Amino acid sequence: MDILAERLRLLRKEKNLRQADVARAVGLSTVGYQRYEASERDPTAPVLVAMADFFQVSTDYLLGRKEQRE
Repeated sequence: MDILAERLRLLRKEKNLRQADVARAVGLSTVGYQRYEASERDPTAPVLVAMADFFQVSTDYLLGRKEQRE
């Protein structure tokens, strides 16, 4: 599993959310979001920004470029 998938799963579980909850919040289908957590697909820049905003972290954190969340 790559770092993006790991961090998405970690952040979602910390908030006690289902994949469908996150998908709905960022405007994706549930299957679309599941593919990001399974490392089957890479998000576009707008989707990456939407997920970072939803989880209140930086895109650099999601991508593994920084260890600090903000």
